[in-house]
This record gives sequence, structure tokens and C-alpha cells, in this order.
Amino acid sequence: MSVPSATPYEAKTRLGRVTNFVDSRVSGSAMVKEFGRKVFPDHWTFMFGEVALYCFVILLLSGTFLTFFFDPSMAETHYHGSYVPLQGVEMSVAYESSLNISFDIRGGLFMRQVHHWSALLFVAAVSVHMLRVFFTGAFRKPRELNWVVGGVLLILSLAAGFTGYSLPDDLLSGNGLRIIDGVIKSVPVVGTYISFFLFGGEFPGTDIIGRLYMLHILLVPALILLMIAIHLFMVVIHKHTQFRGPGRTNMNVVGYPVGPVYAAKAGGFFFIVFGIIAIIAGLFTINPIWNYGPYDPSPVSAGTQPDWYIGWVDGALRLMPGWIGNIPMEWNIPFPWGTNTLSFNVLFPALVPAGIVFTLLFTWPWIEAWLTKDKRVHNLLDRPRNAPFRTGVGVAGIIFYCTMWAAASSDLIATHFHVSLNDVTYWLRFLVIFGPLIGFAVARRIALALQRKDREIVLHGVESGRIVRLPHGEYIEVHQPVDEFKRYKLVDFDSPEAIPAQPDARGKISGKEKLRGRLSRFFFEDRVAPVTPRELEDAHHHETPAEVEAAEEDQASITNR
Repeated sequence: MSVPSATPYEAKTRLGRVTNFVDSRVSGSAMVKEFGRKVFPDHWTFMFGEVALYCFVILLLSGTFLTFFFDPSMAETHYHGSYVPLQGVEMSVAYESSLNISFDIRGGLFMRQVHHWSALLFVAAVSVHMLRVFFTGAFRKPRELNWVVGGVLLILSLAAGFTGYSLPDDLLSGNGLRIIDGVIKSVPVVGTYISFFLFGGEFPGTDIIGRLYMLHILLVPALILLMIAIHLFMVVIHKHTQFRGPGRTNMNVVGYPVGPVYAAKAGGFFFIVFGIIAIIAGLFTINPIWNYGPYDPSPVSAGTQPDWYIGWVDGALRLMPGWIGNIPMEWNIPFPWGTNTLSFNVLFPALVPAGIVFTLLFTWPWIEAWLTKDKRVHNLLDRPRNAPFRTGVGVAGIIFYCTMWAAASSDLIATHFHVSLNDVTYWLRFLVIFGPLIGFAVARRIALALQRKDREIVLHGVESGRIVRLPHGEYIEVHQPVDEFKRYKLVDFDSPEAIPAQPDARGKISGKEKLRGRLSRFFFEDRVAPVTPRELEDAHHHETPAEVEAAEEDQASITNR
């Protein structure tokens, strides 16, 4: 005898029936229910990743609009549009269509500027988000691969910005492509062949704009979307990191669920970001291509600079000398098929600084785990002051990057401050070498000093401003103990100790292990240990002796009289 099946659910509204139809076939309700209960912690530093995501959405929307009107052709034409100063001037079709978008398409200039400003903010948000992850230690196990995904996403954001920046085919973007062409040609043996293939002939060729256009609207955005999907998938799988505090452990997440609290806040924040970008785009001009004119390989305008995220490569090229002592940086090397020129003064600054930065970026989670021999799962974040060596390394990297970034404006620095261009270059060369070392030492000492200050606050409290005279005549300031919540944040942190070189199973110490031991001693030998419960109990026992309380009572009675 068959058991009758339950009566199927019938929605009473049209929307309910449509929703029930879809859910019964794709089983989306279980997925939405599971994801809707996902808890995300609430902290202002977590918004940088959201800003990057929202800027990318704005880039897709504004870029779609621009795609309808942009023609990525390098065919020659004469301009007959609305901008009178360029009428009759010979230019490429790509530059003409960029001018038409700016002056003849309703809302075109606004959308161009929305696209450009959101691109600048997208790279900035990704960069600051990566810095937040680095300084707080969010890259540690089990998130090492997610950190690598973030690094790839950063490189793709740079690629997206550069390919889009070069599309208008104006004088400024053409000069940027000329620099890239020089870097490519400096590659030994194959550089000239790669340049001919990429540009479709001798620079500037006839194909580069169309090829960059395909990269900009298809390949790079698709890879960015893939990286974002992988990144968010890993965030959901690993759970979100959170800052330390009462009730927060490596096994839980304290915050708000996705639905409805976090979703509502995220939606509102998206429109705030969109509104701010729209205001900036409407009020501040960015990349006025009509002032630069069409690209011509012969002139180079003074004061040209790329967008900020590419400026560090330009700065490295400006800082590189042609000679180091008596050693030339350009060598002619004979080969059986002829003499090839090896231009270290171009190849070295174009590849080595970027290689150092991104090699350290991708390998740092494993470097730190190797130094500390820490294989634990970390879902709690560090305050930067509680990781002095990591903070010092991060500051050193920022100084290294910003010095090369400033070097891209060395000519403007010289003209605006009325100083010698050579002096500016010499100072920046000094800073790019010694600045990171000085920054590392200073940041590390500041972090250790802040740790000692936190230790003092935990043990003795904060200054209250109340002066008490003891019976024997001594004046002291009474400290106010901190509340338990703040005390918990000040004492709950990991303080790695220096681990000397350890012998292996055969009792031998390898050279690699000796190196690790020396680095461990260098990074962790000077440390500030967290306050122990015994130290806290002893400090509180001696901090408020009976004579202080008696002196306060005597002062209070005198005041009342």
C-alpha cells in the first residue's frame, strides 16, 4: 500500500509562485539560507576590500557604456568634431572616438571620468586591503593561497589600469607605451622581435591599440572576476578573520549575519562609494586628452607622468644611472649572428624592483612560517605593534615603493621647489637604498615602544591627573586601572621568541637551518612579552596601598570641611 505524498506548497501571490517555481528546480533556498547565516565581523578596516569590489562593479558598468562608442583603430583620419582647437588635425580613429565621447556623446565625458577615477580608486583599495592583510597577519595558515590570489589580483588591477590608460592614443599614453617598448627591446636577443610582434611593426606600429583593447575589455576583466570569485569562495570556506577581544577565539566569528544586517549595510555602502566617485568625476578633471593632442613619436611633453600605480616603474628608470663608478650599464655582447646590446640601465630598473616586491609578496607567508616554525591555524588578527618585525618589513616596502613613486615626479619636484634636478635624483637614490633600512629600524623600535607602553598601562593603569600626598610627605599621581575589555585587548597577543637553529633527525644542523636561526634571532631577540596573570595580580596588589587610600580619605574630609 503506497503512502500518499504530502500536499505540495502553493504560493498565494504571483511573485511567490515564480519564486517557488525557480526554487523547486534549482534548490536555491537552501543555498541562500546557508549563506545568509554566514557571520562577518564588523571592523572599519574590512571595508577596503568592499571598496575594491564596488569600484570594480562601477568599472564594469562605466566601461560597458564606453565600449559602445570607442573605436580601437589606429587608422589615420582627420578630426572634424566639436573641439575647435584640434579640427583638421591628423590623428588615429581611436583618439578621434575618445574626443567624440568627451565632447559629442551625452554624458560621455562624465562616464570617462567615472571610469578613470574608479580605476584609480580600485587599485588603491586593492593595495590598501593587501597592506591591511599583511600588517594584521591575515595571510597566515590557512589563508596563504588566498594571499597569493590577492597578489595576482593586484597585478591584474595594474594590468587593467595600464591597458585602459593607453587606449585613447593621445600624447601622454603614447609616451607610456614608448617606455614599455624600450623595456621590451632591452631584453637580450628576443626583445626586438617581441616589440615587432606586439606593435605590429616598428613602434608605434598599427596593431597595439586593438590588442590592448581586447586585453582590457575581455581577458583582464575575466581574470579579475575569476580571482574575485576564488577569493570570496576562500573567505567563505575559511571563515572571516577578526581582531582579538573578549569572546573571540580561533574557533568562532563574532559579528553580523549576511542577511539581513550585513547585506543591507553592504548595499548602502555601495551607493555611498558610487556617489563619491560620481561627485569626484563631476567636479575634478582627470586625463584631459584634448590638451595633449594625438600621439606623435617625435615630441615628449614636459612634466608627463603615468597614473600613480605605474609611476614606480617610471621612477625606477629615472633613478638608474648610466654608469656605476667606472662600470658602464650598457654592454655590447658579440654573438655568432652579430653584436647585441645588453642595456642594464633599462632592464635592471624595469624588472628587478618589481621582481623583489612581488617575490617577497608571494612568498612572505611561507617565509614567516619558516622563521617562527608556526604551523598553527590563525583566525585572530594581530595589532601591527604586536608584530614588530613584520611591521618593520611592511614599512620598509612602503618606503621602497614610495621613493620610486616620488622619483617619477623628480622633474616636477625640482621645478616646484626650485632645486637642482641632479640633487633630487641623488637624494632619491640614497633613499631607495637606505630608506627601507632606516624605516625598518624606526618602525620596529616604535612598535616595541608601543608594546612597552601597553604593558605599563596594563600593570599600572592610565594617568588620572589626581595628585595625592602620602603621610610621609611624598606626592604621587594615582593611576586609574583600565577596564577588563581594554585590558584583554592589551594582553591577548602572540609574541614569538627567537628559536635557535635546530638539529635534524641525524643530529646535524644544515646551512639553511643556521640561516633561519640567525634571522630568527635578529627578528625576535628583542621582544616584549605579554603580561602574565601573576604579574597583573602583583601589580594591582602593590599599586593601591592602604596609605594611598588613607591619604585620599584625609584629603576628601579636608575638602568637605
